[in-house]
This record gives sequence, structure tokens and C-alpha cells, in this order.
Amino acid sequence: MELVKLTHENIDQEHICCAISNNKDIQVMSKKNWLKDRLDEGLVFLKGNVRGKCFIEYIPAEYAWAPIEAQGYMYIDCLWVSGQFKGHGYSNLLLDACIEDSKAKGKKGLVILSSRKKMGFLSDPKYIGYKGFQTADTAEPYFELMYLPFGEGAPFPCFRDSVGRHEDMPEGFVLYYTNQCPFTAKYVPILEEMAKARNAVFRSVHIQNREDAQNAPSPFTTFSLFYDGQLVTHEILSEKKFDKILANKGV
Repeated sequence: MELVKLTHENIDQEHICCAISNNKDIQVMSKKNWLKDRLDEGLVFLKGNVRGKCFIEYIPAEYAWAPIEAQGYMYIDCLWVSGQFKGHGYSNLLLDACIEDSKAKGKKGLVILSSRKKMGFLSDPKYIGYKGFQTADTAEPYFELMYLPFGEGAPFPCFRDSVGRHEDMPEGFVLYYTNQCPFTAKYVPILEEMAKARNAVFRSVHIQNREDAQNAPSPFTTFSLFYDGQLVTHEILSEKKFDKILANKGV
């Protein structure tokens, strides 16, 4: 498989894998605009030359939209190979390319967000454990910050102190999200309208800069829904799933 790297010159023409291909779709526009702003910070979006989800996205950890301390590391935003492409070694191909590139850039290692067991939107702990990643830090209720050092003596990455600080969070639903995932552009407005129709107490916090993301209360800044200060889910919700959550909360 040929790998294609997004650049300022080709990003408008290339399919970004995780959303539909129409550049006028709000999901595509949102994600591509976010990517364009990150490319000059060292973000790399590397994808297979296929029409589907087969890509890796990574950025120097100092510029990551995540509340972590990982000076000198490369942070993997997302490694996604969908079902139809599994079993061909594409995950290894993408990860190995990231490792080679990161070493060439003098990085100390890789950092990635995972979980205690396999969960949507987070890296599979079994796979990255097999690839040599180790747990560097944890955060409730299930987040695992895993790292792959390139040499001995590399410092342990860790979550920032903001993670887990929910005491000042208002009651009801609070949703933190960014434009890092195209799906938030579609579903966040839908969830807001659903909450309004049910008279649910609902506040959305659109994280729009790196500084706010690096001081967020959840390790997964792309999408984290809280209720009365407790994390409900980090998985981007469909209407059906959110309706079930509203019902469970008696709304």
C-alpha cells in the first residue's frame, strides 16, 4: 500500500478517511480546517491510498491537544484501520512509519491514549501493548496513557493536574469537545437540540485552542460528556445513544 502524507498543497483534494469525501460537508470542512492549522506545528496525517479509514495522525507532544506532560515525545492523536483493511499489516505499516519519522526528528518516544480494555475512539491496549507500549499514567475511570520510549532513561509521560478536577464543574450535562474529529461538527448540534427539547441542563464547551485543551478535565478532549461532574462517556454519541443516556438520567 502506498502512504500519502497530507500537506497544505494536497489537503483540499485528499480524502481524510474518517468522514465523507464531499469537501462542502460540515464534517470535512471542520476537520480539514483544524488540520491546516496544525500542519505548521508538526502534525503529520499519513494515510493509505484507499477510500476508507486507514491512517495515523501524530504531532509533537508539546503541541498536542491533550492534557499531558510529554516533553520531547511524539503524541499519536489517532491510529485507525477499519475492518475492511484489517489483516493486511496496515496498522504496523502506519505505526512503523510514525516510529521511523519520530526517531529521525530526534524524539524520545511515542505517547498514545488508550484504556483498560478496548473502547471506541481509543487505541486498542492489546495491540499497542504487543507493539511494546507501556503504561505511563492512568486517569479515572479507565484512561491509560501509554508510551514507547526509544532509549533508556526517557522520562515518564504523565497526565496534567487538570485531569480529574471536576469539583468546579456545574451540575447537569457538560460536554467538552474540539474539531479534531469531524463527527463532532455533525453530532454536537444534534445533542444540543435534543437536550433543549427535553429541558435537560446541558452546557457545551467548545475547546478552540491548544492551551485550553492542555488544561482540560478529561484526557480525551475530542469529546467528553460529564453529568454532575462525573464522566458519562468519551465516545461521540448518536441520537439513539444520547436518548438512552437522557432516559437513564430521568430526563
